[in-house]
Amino acid sequence: MAQNQGTAPYWIDPDSPDIYFPDVELALVEPDGLLAVGGDLEPERLLYAYRNGIFPWYGPDQPILWWSPDPRLVLFPGQLHISRSLARTLRRRHFTVTLDTAFEQVIRECAAPRAGQAGTWITPEMQAAYIRMHKLGHAHSVECWQQGRLVGGLYGVAMGRVFFGESMFTRVADASKVGFVTLVRQLQRRNYRLIDCQVHTGHLESLGAIMLPRREFTRLLEKETWQSDNMPWVLDPGDG
Repeated sequence: MAQNQGTAPYWIDPDSPDIYFPDVELALVEPDGLLAVGGDLEPERLLYAYRNGIFPWYGPDQPILWWSPDPRLVLFPGQLHISRSLARTLRRRHFTVTLDTAFEQVIRECAAPRAGQAGTWITPEMQAAYIRMHKLGHAHSVECWQQGRLVGGLYGVAMGRVFFGESMFTRVADASKVGFVTLVRQLQRRNYRLIDCQVHTGHLESLGAIMLPRREFTRLLEKETWQSDNMPWVLDPGDG
């Protein structure tokens, strides 16, 4: 159980059978959203965390850190913005997009250090946890292929009518954007209400993501993560 030390972050005993997080309103302002330390990455804890607006994010030499920043970057599927240049790329169909065909490859690519970075937050422990989530049907991937080579993609967790995006990568210009747009269109048709993008990036803002106050975000989660989700994780005809 998380132990109240007076202020966040709270310590979560990994040996406790209880799955618990403190109220997200107790998260630190600086660093923004740090709520708890410790625990584990078992599926039950991860699902509980997502449903309450919390996600893990930590480095190789750190304990597990749990975050709930305020505000939160989100995308409402109906507000997806496609620039003229991206629309041209989509029409040219230079890429083939698939769902859930190469989850482990996608997460490895996402974990690869980026230019100017010495390491990655997607540690082997994190990779193993989300691969297990994928095998249980909770985590999903989007793959973007060019001439049979994986050149972009993303992965995240689906719960109810919410998709919680975790990470994306690209090896060719616009590859990750094409994969993301394809996913958003699919989610919109399947009546998904919200895509969690976690923290601000210009890349996602350009696609229509906005900053939402944490209280409004968690109110949406209370309603939408408990909805039924019968979405088949295969693309509709013509989307790939």
